[in-house]
Amino acid sequence: MRAIIVRTPGGPAALEVADVPEPVPGPGQVRIRVAAAAVNPVDAATRSGALADAGLMPPVGERAATGIGWDVAGTVDAVGGGVTGFAAGDRVIGVRDRLDVPVGTYAEAVVLDAAAVAHAPRSASAAEAATIPLNGLTALQALARLGVPPGGTLLVTGAAGAVGGYAVELAARRGVRVVATASAADEALVRGLGAAEFVPRGAHLGDAVRALVPGGVDGALDAAPLSVRALDAVRNGGAFAAVIGGPATPPPLRGITVHNVWIRADAGGLAQLADLADAGHLTLRVADELPLTEAVKAHERLAAGGLRGRLVLVP
Repeated sequence: MRAIIVRTPGGPAALEVADVPEPVPGPGQVRIRVAAAAVNPVDAATRSGALADAGLMPPVGERAATGIGWDVAGTVDAVGGGVTGFAAGDRVIGVRDRLDVPVGTYAEAVVLDAAAVAHAPRSASAAEAATIPLNGLTALQALARLGVPPGGTLLVTGAAGAVGGYAVELAARRGVRVVATASAADEALVRGLGAAEFVPRGAHLGDAVRALVPGGVDGALDAAPLSVRALDAVRNGGAFAAVIGGPATPPPLRGITVHNVWIRADAGGLAQLADLADAGHLTLRVADELPLTEAVKAHERLAAGGLRGRLVLVP
């Protein structure tokens, strides 16, 4: 079968279309015939070797090939021993949260643990469904760590992006007052997702947010990431969630609890997100669909920026 791999880290041209053995599901696993795989910044960081340089995975090249891709939407075509709840023919979504694997979701088929898979939303296309797993779970898990209650206040940076957009919708639905920051051109989009207040990117964030919420917000979900600039908008003793690690994680000043949120596969969370999508409470945004063989072009467009929604590869 065909898959996109990296042998030597580098720019988008490092992505290679290769013929690889079709994976076989083991106990507790399912094989998914891939219908769509979303393109995410973490894929570019894997391809370039940035994650290896940060010590988050072995060096690219230590194994013969490294697979690319986290998000998948497709159809189960084989199940391993002990798997219940899934059968051949089921439409599913899933997330591959292991970094050092020979085949990722940029492939014609992928094997995942059943605990990383849920039934796909019935109302969504495969491309739309593929935008849910990584970004939706990141937002869901970050909000859980922050623990901002209904009636509380939350700053979301990068609110027009994939993680930020889901975070705005999920938080607003819970009755949280969301203060969002993004490009001024995205104000209507972000308010449409449920933000009660908007601060244009480029403003002095701490001062601008505190003018809207005296004393500062209860929590911040930093998807931009803006690091200490977003931390300045949080009240003393509040909470901060960094969804991109390293230098983007600020120190816990003023008694603020700082969470570094690393995505984990979670079938229950995926099922919750799929239900919200079917109920019309989650906006699934696809920037464009490209053939799997145009992964290089997809990564070039990702690097160029300006996307609203995710690029999706289709085998």
